[in-house]
Amino acid sequence: MSNIHPSAVVEKGAQIAASAKIGPFCFISAKAKIGEEVELISNVTVMNDTTIGAGTKVFPGAVLGAGPQDHGNEFKDGMKLIIGKNNIIRENVTMQCGTPKEQMTTVVGDDGMFMVNSHIAHDCVVGNGVIMTNNAVIGGHVHLGDNVILGGNSAVHQFVRIGRCAMIGGLAGADRDVIPFGMVFGVREGIGSINMVGLKRRGFTKEQVAEIMHTFNVLFKDESFGAFADRVEYARKSYGKNPIIDEILDFIKDSETGRRRVMTAARN
Repeated sequence: MSNIHPSAVVEKGAQIAASAKIGPFCFISAKAKIGEEVELISNVTVMNDTTIGAGTKVFPGAVLGAGPQDHGNEFKDGMKLIIGKNNIIRENVTMQCGTPKEQMTTVVGDDGMFMVNSHIAHDCVVGNGVIMTNNAVIGGHVHLGDNVILGGNSAVHQFVRIGRCAMIGGLAGADRDVIPFGMVFGVREGIGSINMVGLKRRGFTKEQVAEIMHTFNVLFKDESFGAFADRVEYARKSYGKNPIIDEILDFIKDSETGRRRVMTAARN
């Protein structure tokens, strides 16, 4: 194919769309599937059963689909990485396959941006429109909702869920579940606020935003409403018709059902 540089190594069996471009010194495994208009600029390594969706652009040094950093599961048969459409994957990004614990599969959605040195570990599920800034890393089995933003040098602990449109600030660490639209700053300091900009961008009214902020204060700031379970019940009765509040409360319920913990408020 004229779109494959002669220095690239493409193993027999790889499925590469006619419009894809494979640059110098890339390596493509026999099980790889490269979609239409994908561009691997140069020195990109695609391993194991990795799918790269249409329109995705991958910069030099990225390694996609390597075996998981999970001792004993590094070289299992059937490992997969599925990357969606129209992603930007910058220099030295690593995304790893799954393990037998999660159907052998790691999944990355569409329209994401993964900046220099960011890392997606085994068995993760990453939503659409996610931005991982330079050196942001997520451990195994992490779930990132749609439009999550991870700041530079931030880290998400294994098995943690980050709700949609949440923001983890630069240098911050998340070791517990973060509610949708939550904002976390500092190393394990807790949720600082609600992502007001994210709410406004998605068209919520001033009245809805005010209700969400009041609910946040009830849940995470004002202990006069009793124990945490009492605060959740109060919020459900008071603002259950607000779709975002309902989503936040369902997220909390799912965390408790899964015996995880929701990140609480930052100390003042």
